[in-house]
Amino acid sequence: MVATIALELAGLAVCGLIALAGWPFGWRPDTDLVGFVTVLIAIGPAAELYSGAPPPRRLAVAAGLVALATVTLLVTAAVNWAFPTPADPGVGILAGYLVALPVGVAVLAWFLTRANAA
Repeated sequence: MVATIALELAGLAVCGLIALAGWPFGWRPDTDLVGFVTVLIAIGPAAELYSGAPPPRRLAVAAGLVALATVTLLVTAAVNWAFPTPADPGVGILAGYLVALPVGVAVLAWFLTRANAA
């Protein structure tokens, strides 16, 4: 479980470093593209957790998706409140999603390991 979350965070760090490296040269990442790449990074560890778990997995998936949506909305609201007029309106939702991905996978992993222990 810890390795999965570490892999998620490492992938997000790579996305952030690429964005920071291009920023001085005037390149701002397309928020839709960064979001798509982040989804691709997150699918692998989450799918491995899901496929390795025993059959009662619906509660874990539902809890992971609820955590993902809740954290995304909270962080998006905080970013939009803190920076009311960003250059790109998708920055708030992207920041919320980037913060929420490790949380969603952590909740998924926690529920799946809890189901294994029971």
